[in-house]
Amino acid sequence: MSCPRDLSLITQSDIFFLPAFLKRLIVRTLGIGERITGGLKLTKHINYATVNGMPKRIITVICIISISISAKAYPFWVWTPETNKWVNPKYSVKETPQAQLEYAQGFYQSKDYKKAIDEFNKLINNYPKAKEAPEAQYSIGLCLEDQDKLYEAFKAYQQIIEKYPFSERSAEVVTKQFGIGEKILEGEQKKSKFINAMTGGNYDVVDVFRTVIKNSPYGPNAALTQYKIALYLKEKELFQEARDEFEKVINDYPKSEWAKGAQYQIALVDAQRSSHAQYDQKVTKAAVDELKEFVNQNPDAELSDKAQNEIQRLKEKEAENKFLVANFYEKQKNYKAAKIYYSVIVDHYKNTVWATKALEKIQQVDQKNSSAKK
Repeated sequence: MSCPRDLSLITQSDIFFLPAFLKRLIVRTLGIGERITGGLKLTKHINYATVNGMPKRIITVICIISISISAKAYPFWVWTPETNKWVNPKYSVKETPQAQLEYAQGFYQSKDYKKAIDEFNKLINNYPKAKEAPEAQYSIGLCLEDQDKLYEAFKAYQQIIEKYPFSERSAEVVTKQFGIGEKILEGEQKKSKFINAMTGGNYDVVDVFRTVIKNSPYGPNAALTQYKIALYLKEKELFQEARDEFEKVINDYPKSEWAKGAQYQIALVDAQRSSHAQYDQKVTKAAVDELKEFVNQNPDAELSDKAQNEIQRLKEKEAENKFLVANFYEKQKNYKAAKIYYSVIVDHYKNTVWATKALEKIQQVDQKNSSAKK
């Protein structure tokens, strides 16, 4: 509403844009209208100059309020002769997708990421089939990645693969997603063991890496990505799951440089599994056999020396477990069974620290056995 220019007449058009509560106030104050379905209707005009006292002051206040409201509200609605419509610039889009893209990129370059994302989304929503649409989607990913919203950025990039599979950005998107996975993984590795124990780990990294493989199963980073999935699960002590993922490296990418590493890691996973089952020698023996096979197949590999050291560690563990079994029988005064286990250590684990201890125990068991028979 605007106050009548000559302050003479108040008409229906003068109060059309007023909020409902102001319309009711002015009509009731002056008694110039009646309530109708859907609003109010003026029944007569009134000469402003003849209004005196309190009603006149009320009208003045209403005029001031309405001007203030208009000053804030009207700029959001602009008449465009081209479309013959009222439009709100806040939600309007540029005449061409290229113009809209350049407009949005300006906000990105000035690091106004929220506004940039809004403008890129306008392009996508209003020009979904334009060649600039996937570029706008890619730019949304950049905005999120620049803010370290890594998983959100990953999902934004994935939209290009799913909605614009033939985009020129597709290969670059997969590389971007791989980089995001590495950043998430790096963040996980920087966490303290205490925090990891409390939070349980961030399995978004597995989702990211699996998607990278799905998007490009034989791409340049596919084998490494599969290897990293397995390593992450191994670090979380999900040994069976990690073993399965390492086997995928060997089966799906047998000629890659990561296949040998996966073979070695499978043996290490079994070795770590064995440490969770003190008297179960099957897993430990399997780990030793796998490491020996790795060394035989890759004698010159850089990991072979580490494999030999791991074999020795596992042999020590096997010997220790047999020593504990022998000691158990000895305490039960089953000296015959105890001597059998001590003898196995002496015969088959000669290069372990337990061999010397077992030999001493055999002598002690023999003495105890002799004393028991007397």
